[in-house]
Amino acid sequence: DAPRVAVLLYRKHVITNQRYIQDLIRYFELEGIVPIPVFINGVEAHTIVRDWLTSQREIDGVSKGVISRDSTYKPNEATSVDAIVSTIGFPLVGGPAGSMEAGRNVDVASQLLKSMDVPYVVASPLLLQSIPMWKSNGVLGLQSVVLYSLPELDGAIDTVVLGGLVGDKIALVPERVRKLCSRLKGWIDIRKTPPSERKVSIMIYGFPPNVGAVGTAALLDVPNSLENILKRLHREGYDVGDFATNQDACGESLVAALTIQCENSVIAAGADRMQCAIEQRMERARNGDKTVPETLARPGGGLGRATVRGVDMSFDELEKILGKFMTKKVRRAWSEKERGPGINAKGEMVVSGLQVGNVWITVQPLLGVEGDPMRLLFERDLTPHPQYCAAYEWMRLPQERGGVGTQAVIHLGMHGTVEWLPGQPLGNDRQSWSDELLGGLPNIYIYAANNPSESILAKRRGYGTIVSYNVPPYGRAGLYLELANLKDLVNEYRTVESANGRSDLKEAIFATCEKCGINSDVAVPFNLSELSTISIDVFDEWIANISNYLVELEERLFSSGLHTIGRETSDEELSSYLNAYFSNKLSEEEIKNAITAWHQKEKTNHSHSFLSWIQDFAHNFMGDVIDSKLDAADNSLLQEATNIIELLARSSSEEMDSVVNALDGGYVLPAPGGDLLRDGTSVLPTGRNIHALDPYRMPSAGAWARGERAANEIIRQHRESNNGAFPETCAVTLWGLDTIKTRGESIAIVLSLVGARPVKEGTGRTVCFELIPLNELGRPRIDVLASLSGIFRDSFANVVDLLDDMFERAAFADESPDMNYIKKHTMDLETSGTERPAARLFSNPPGDYGSMVNEVVGSGDWDNSDSLGEIWKGRNSYSYGRKEGGGGVRSGTWRPEVLDKLLSTTDRVVQEIDSIEYGLTDIQEYYANTGALKKAAENRKEMDNTGRKKKVAISVIEAFGGTSDSAEVPVKDVEDVLRMEYRSKLLNPKWRDAMIEQGSGGAYEVSQRMTAMVGWAATSKVDNFVFDQAAERYALDEEVSKKLQKSNPEAFKNVVRRLLEANGRGMWETDEDTLEKLRNLYSDADDLVEQIASSFN
Repeated sequence: DAPRVAVLLYRKHVITNQRYIQDLIRYFELEGIVPIPVFINGVEAHTIVRDWLTSQREIDGVSKGVISRDSTYKPNEATSVDAIVSTIGFPLVGGPAGSMEAGRNVDVASQLLKSMDVPYVVASPLLLQSIPMWKSNGVLGLQSVVLYSLPELDGAIDTVVLGGLVGDKIALVPERVRKLCSRLKGWIDIRKTPPSERKVSIMIYGFPPNVGAVGTAALLDVPNSLENILKRLHREGYDVGDFATNQDACGESLVAALTIQCENSVIAAGADRMQCAIEQRMERARNGDKTVPETLARPGGGLGRATVRGVDMSFDELEKILGKFMTKKVRRAWSEKERGPGINAKGEMVVSGLQVGNVWITVQPLLGVEGDPMRLLFERDLTPHPQYCAAYEWMRLPQERGGVGTQAVIHLGMHGTVEWLPGQPLGNDRQSWSDELLGGLPNIYIYAANNPSESILAKRRGYGTIVSYNVPPYGRAGLYLELANLKDLVNEYRTVESANGRSDLKEAIFATCEKCGINSDVAVPFNLSELSTISIDVFDEWIANISNYLVELEERLFSSGLHTIGRETSDEELSSYLNAYFSNKLSEEEIKNAITAWHQKEKTNHSHSFLSWIQDFAHNFMGDVIDSKLDAADNSLLQEATNIIELLARSSSEEMDSVVNALDGGYVLPAPGGDLLRDGTSVLPTGRNIHALDPYRMPSAGAWARGERAANEIIRQHRESNNGAFPETCAVTLWGLDTIKTRGESIAIVLSLVGARPVKEGTGRTVCFELIPLNELGRPRIDVLASLSGIFRDSFANVVDLLDDMFERAAFADESPDMNYIKKHTMDLETSGTERPAARLFSNPPGDYGSMVNEVVGSGDWDNSDSLGEIWKGRNSYSYGRKEGGGGVRSGTWRPEVLDKLLSTTDRVVQEIDSIEYGLTDIQEYYANTGALKKAAENRKEMDNTGRKKKVAISVIEAFGGTSDSAEVPVKDVEDVLRMEYRSKLLNPKWRDAMIEQGSGGAYEVSQRMTAMVGWAATSKVDNFVFDQAAERYALDEEVSKKLQKSNPEAFKNVVRRLLEANGRGMWETDEDTLEKLRNLYSDADDLVEQIASSFN
């Protein structure tokens, strides 16, 4: 009964007598695994899988006719295995040769692996790095592409570095081989366990604390998704207690009960009293207490007989399961007096959750810096606190030893924190905390499809088998309230013929524009006193500009509501996706007809083509008029529409199917991450193990073309507003997500500003960035401060090295410093004796992530906006590139002097936005990085004649909703984008109502955008009307405020708190009456939250 694992090995390593192969086979056998070694040259791996290997599931499927295989399949001659391990890396089809056209044969590989439906793992010793280099730097350069990027295209999971070079020999690290074996056995064991006996944990999130975040995730309705998962598991034979059959049970009640367990007063009493705390809330809910979620008033609290399961763990008990080596690190980082969150009154670590049959649901522990966000500024190695460690260790601890005995964990939504813990940036080792805490536990990570950047971190550092979920449907902003009134006034003005009538409308239009703040977006070429004398032509031109702006705003897309896993996509939602995708290419009627026809097609089995069937349907059932319209429509568009409808419908079922199959130890099909609007249908259906792209192929040709045009437009706009002067330095943010989704547009912008271009070899891979001669460039080289996210730094190390090489050559080129600002600034730094004056690539400390500005803003623990810039600077003073590190020293060198110089010369910051779902105002990261970078640069400017420091502009490129070779690359000022986003989303009743309908999760989304609004006001500018209308829409609207309080009291409290904070910090001017109302609301909300917190003593 021992598990049988196929191990693909290099034949040449046998010939050259590399001993590691014998050692690897022996270690497998010692761990109770039967290895099936297969020695190959490297290019025929897929033929081995196709012809020599099979699985019991494939054998059964073929015999039942469920799986179809080609004629080469001979199950009687093939070896049945439980998993496949490739030590080759590269793509499965073609190996090293196939990598030259990465992705070409992905479908061939994925279909072979899907047929076998067993885990496909890539694990290998490093053939291009020594073990000490791996230990100090992680997996680098081409080695990372071979081991991670290319195999992930085939759906590879759980990559483990098994060793590396020692001299000219390949050596294994035995502990890493044991890690691989433990992960293989985890997957195989859960498959061999009957579903009714499987122990599964589901982990949801509750970060940040005290703002209603429990049971939330990006773009996901967690409570309803959780409910649907439990019901599907029940249908698959899992034991979920009475939850699935109890009509009163619901996900909202589960989240409400878990929220109670996260309250400090409840934690202080310990795990033993948590059940009592929940029952007390249920009783209060039944008695009509409005401070308690109403679903707890249902019979049984709506919990489906879920009960608390938890433990109060001492530090000595933690040491027994964590081990002395890692416990020593915890003790050193967390003293007796400062043990972090999750500690009861006795000093014990409290771990708790809800047991629903064999499923344990819990909230991922906080990281432990929320009360002291400044701590990360001074501690590079933030060892997780004791309770964080205890939660994962107790979850994995076998039941016979007193633990939960989990066999697999589902991390529900984007995203958690375990993959962000300290450790190797890439290529986990024994000291990586995610490696320790996850152990051999299969990790099914349900993740947003449009974020391949952070999902690869979850995959690589957190051993996550990704199951993607779709983004919510799109909505168009439309016009509302004052904006709708303004549109009516403009239309009326254009139709009124009498001079008197127009004169009256002029004043109304001007007053409405002032009230809406439109005058900030559409320049007014006159003042109020000139209104009666202004020429008709000038005024009409202004009216035309207003009309154009209103059209843009009205058509602006936003993400409407939240996605729910396991729920069918409605016709209304299908229509919204198609409307956003096709814009004006298909009419509403054509879209409606296509959806109707698809439904009919699902009910029939016509043999002729689907398009002709649509036409038959239209003719027979909808009349000649519609038929003629369909005939007139572009057939290719109709075919594309019906394809998208089918893919969206499949997404609804295949997301849940993939979760179930992963829990069954099966293979999850791979797909590129992205979103429908930018990336097209390749990202559908969702429910896939999403991956990124080959970093050696960036920027793509389309990205280069768009990036070059964007850079030229940035320069043009700067010169236009600065009397023809070129910017000396532009700070460009390089983030993993926008780089992946745009295929490297931001890299192209950097190159174009500097005056360089990519050079590609015959295979299409980028080998260097060459400098364009100045006589060809025709302008000075712009210096660039490249601000790297931690994910970009770690995922695109080859690009970092190529950029570093380019800056080095530019800094010492034989050119005049008047035409080469990189050289000019380098010479200034050389004069002051600064080391590595050509360093231009800056990021967080090695292995660390984030600016910490959002944590500081979230806590409210900051003095002034200047301090936010200095926090950013302190967290981003590490220089990266091929000239950094080396010799066993980890890449990343503290160079604050170089960063200071670059910031002092920065005239403009450049930021790309890659998707509709995550705009500047939707998440904290934009102001915490781009906004704070702007402040850091402004802090270093000299005072002008007015006693003020020069402002630094932010150029925003919205790189979504079009193809990468689009002729138009709009570059906008940050203030313009902020106003457009606020009008189309946060201030828009349509967006607001869609979010409020989502319950606690929607209220939390509103709350977080209010926090981000304060962050932007601190680092840039938020117009007064935005705060005015935000207060009106959310706090002062009695009906809305009641809904927010009811669904998520902490979130509502944060909404009011941020408005008061904005006024207190001088960001928002309003009248005393409004402030008094807000203070009363805050006092009531605070009392409500305190009442909830103190109800259990």
